[in-house]
This record gives sequence, structure tokens and C-alpha cells, in this order.
Amino acid sequence: MSSDINVGRVTAVFDGRKGRTIALESVDLIVKAGSFGSIIGPSGCGKSTLLRLIAGIIPPFAGSVTIGGEPPDAIRRERRLGFVFQSATLLPWRNVRQNIQFPLDIAGRGHRSQEEAFCTELIELVGLKGFENALAHELSGGMQQRAAIARALVLKPDVLMLDEPFGALDEITRQRMNIEMLRIWAESHTTALLVTHSIAEAVFMSDTVSVMSPRPGRIISTIQIDLPRPRNLEMMRGREFFNCVNQVRDALFMREMPRPDSDSQVETL
Repeated sequence: MSSDINVGRVTAVFDGRKGRTIALESVDLIVKAGSFGSIIGPSGCGKSTLLRLIAGIIPPFAGSVTIGGEPPDAIRRERRLGFVFQSATLLPWRNVRQNIQFPLDIAGRGHRSQEEAFCTELIELVGLKGFENALAHELSGGMQQRAAIARALVLKPDVLMLDEPFGALDEITRQRMNIEMLRIWAESHTTALLVTHSIAEAVFMSDTVSVMSPRPGRIISTIQIDLPRPRNLEMMRGREFFNCVNQVRDALFMREMPRPDSDSQVETL
């Protein structure tokens, strides 16, 4: 069962040698249950920080975050949240099946026949059938990411967080993984939230694209992507796709320059 994401007036502050850095300021964000949202913005604007706040990995300085009406800490403790990082971070001494099964082992459910059957389904879903016994170093970068995605889905999470999971891949592999990820998302019925630096990727994957300002990060625009599903690469040649890309680009670059009331990126509170 998928859950909606609600972020209300969230501010994130970090202490450092020069005082306190305001990473995020009064961020509002809504991702509807079962939809695919993405966040895009300049480097250092707080995209990954926002994702970690939503996941309950770090607490907000101010504001609130709920997932399906519950605090993210509760969702995470109940193992209803999956997280995929830019690096696959597979355990090198475990094979593909064992890596995917790892969250089940931690939860004490790794040897149940029903869970093992679902693990097999996931291996097929992400296209790794035949590689169940392969170690991480025997896989390509794209295959490692597919294993990481399956691992994030093995506990059947309500919400899937994706922190630039395809950023280190070549363009051909990246586009193939975009297609694979959309297929997996459609079949798993989760709510997905992607952080990416690629405008085209954000548009291609998403129902909504939220654009962030430079630090302190704010959501300055949320653009509805009304392209039909399922998405395919041929769609990227169409006028509708380019119109959506241009909307996101305009929102992103219109706010690229620092605001007059922001003299520096570091403020002492």
C-alpha cells in the first residue's frame, strides 16, 4: 500500500566552524500516494538533505514531515520505506540473492518460504534472473543498481526514495535503467521520490517535478508532467516532452542567481 508524502515549512540547519548553515528554508512539498515525484536543483541546494529528512534519517530544525499521516521515524522502524543511494553499496561477500535478502535477514524473516519466493520474483522483476549467485564485482554498474533497487523493494515499502541512483552510469545504461525503474515502480505500486540533476530524467520519470532554489533551498516551482504512461524513449522526441523540459529549465534557471537579501550561503543564527 502506497502513502502520500507531506512536507510542511521544513527548515534544516547544520552547525559548523563558521556558524550555522541554513541548508533548507521553509520547504513545502506534497507527493501523492502512488505517484512518482522528482526533485531537481543546483548542486548544494539541499536535495539530498531533503530526501534524508523525509526518510527520517535526520530531523528537521523546524517544520513537519509525514508519510501517510505518520512521522517518517515510525515508517522507517516498521520497514515501510526503501532507500536507493547513488552507489549500489552491495555487500561484496554476498551474492545477488543474499544482498537482496539482506533486509529480510535483519528483520528475522530471511528464511520464510513466502519471503524467499518474493525475493525470486524481485530478481526476475529487475532482470537479474541467472545472476542470483553473482557477486557485486561480477556485475555491471547497471546490474548492481538493479540489485540495490530490488533490495529496497524486498520489504514491500510504502515509499521508495531514490537519491541519484543512476548518476554514475553512462547515458545508454542510464536511459535503460529509467525504463526499468518505471516498470518496477508501476508493478510495485509504491510512492516514489527521485533526486536527480538531469532535467530530461526528471521529466521522463515523473508525474511532478519540484524545482529547488540555490541554498538555502526552497521549492520554487512544482510542474505537473502530463505525459501519458507507460513512458518510452520515443516519447522523448515529441513536442510535449520538450515543452515539459523547457518548463522545468525555465523554473530552474530563472532563480539561479542569488536573491538580493541573501549575501552569503552561510548565516550565523
